[in-house]
Amino acid sequence: MNDLPQFNNFINRRTFLGQAGLSLGSAALASMTTSSPARIAPGRTDTPHLFGKAKRVIFLCMAGGPSHLETFDYKPKLDAMNGQPMPESYTNGQPIAQLQGQALKVQGHLTRFAQYGQNGQTISDFLPWHQKMADEICIVKSMVTEQINHDPAHTFMNTGTAISGRPSMGSWINYGLGSESSDLPGFVVLTSTGGRNPQPIAQRQWGSGFLPGRFQGVQFNSAGDPVYYVRNPQGVSAGQQRRVVDTIQAMNRHRNQVVKNPEIDTRISAYEMAFRMQMSVPDLMDLSDEPKHILDQYGAKPGDGSFASNCLLARRLAERGVRFIHLYHRGWDHHGGLVKYMNTCCGLTDQPAFALIRDLKQRGMLNETLIIWGGEFGRTPMFQGKGGAGRDHHIKGFSMWLAGGGIKGGISYGNTDELGYNSVENVVHVRDLHATMLHLLGLDYKKFSVKFQGLDMRLTGVEPASVLRPILA
Repeated sequence: MNDLPQFNNFINRRTFLGQAGLSLGSAALASMTTSSPARIAPGRTDTPHLFGKAKRVIFLCMAGGPSHLETFDYKPKLDAMNGQPMPESYTNGQPIAQLQGQALKVQGHLTRFAQYGQNGQTISDFLPWHQKMADEICIVKSMVTEQINHDPAHTFMNTGTAISGRPSMGSWINYGLGSESSDLPGFVVLTSTGGRNPQPIAQRQWGSGFLPGRFQGVQFNSAGDPVYYVRNPQGVSAGQQRRVVDTIQAMNRHRNQVVKNPEIDTRISAYEMAFRMQMSVPDLMDLSDEPKHILDQYGAKPGDGSFASNCLLARRLAERGVRFIHLYHRGWDHHGGLVKYMNTCCGLTDQPAFALIRDLKQRGMLNETLIIWGGEFGRTPMFQGKGGAGRDHHIKGFSMWLAGGGIKGGISYGNTDELGYNSVENVVHVRDLHATMLHLLGLDYKKFSVKFQGLDMRLTGVEPASVLRPILA
């Protein structure tokens, strides 16, 4: 019975907050009197462990799984065996998505390849702008993952496990290093669409899991309102908002003196961040101060929600201290009509990726910005026909590239077999990619853990992982 008054106070408080009906933007005005110049989401006090060459990450996710066999991985034997049965020695007992139980035939390349750059990087004709930046990128041709369907594969790529609800890599990094920005989230997500069958991306892909909620990703819209509910509610004056929210903040702090709940800290931080975003986000999203030659360089049209505009926004976010910037372009699920949709997807993403690297380099930011390009898996060497030749999901071998902060440009690393089915040389697991990313940011993946449910949890999990030292500058 001694706990009853405290319980009633808690219920009354919850009722008041529920009836207040304030948007995130409204609540934020409390920070006019309560916020401090300190960063909203400071990281751990025992990190970084190492000297990190990179300060931030821009992850360009080609959602749906681009074909490595039409981008970077040229296999002459694939063309020589075009239309012939796929040797069973490759596929027996192997996980296959939609082609399971069907007659499997080899599909040759659906484009031409040539060598570019000082070291002869192999790049297809679908990517003419990538050909121009061959000396800037390190192409990893021996990636492997463990999940063959889209959502679990994204979950694995983003969190290091197929178990939903674990912290995403952007949240891990912000937790370890903190945000460099005081008026923007440390982890921002932007999405664009164009191509075949754009698979949905669940918001849990940028969730914070068991880490404090203030480290989760915040999705920005590149068209329309940049952030939902960040504007002031109609008919509510700033003074009215300020009085109500000052009261909410005071109640939050008073309550937290008793329960010391980190989620209340998160709520307080959210109010403060929201107000700062009311000032900073409109300025961020207003591209009118960008000269025409920069807009043309990206192929960006302000407010169109394109990958090009998102790449330009990524550069602006990086300039403002955002730690992890995740761009998703949905449309790479090419089970059929591969030539048509590769032209679409590459047409929308090829030039902007080049422009981003060039822009960062000209501004002296590329050497401290790690850029990663790739999808959740690759595509099969076998034919799949739905509206023209296509390829099924494939996890045993695919390509990604890295550039910038601490990466050796102009090289390829690893290799698949002669049909592009299995990674066979310098095999790179997703865990190795995570370990390398953390290392470049100054985080030792072996030491970087959080106690959860009695276990020391890591982004790289408990399985072996390796930093890819041969690709480091």
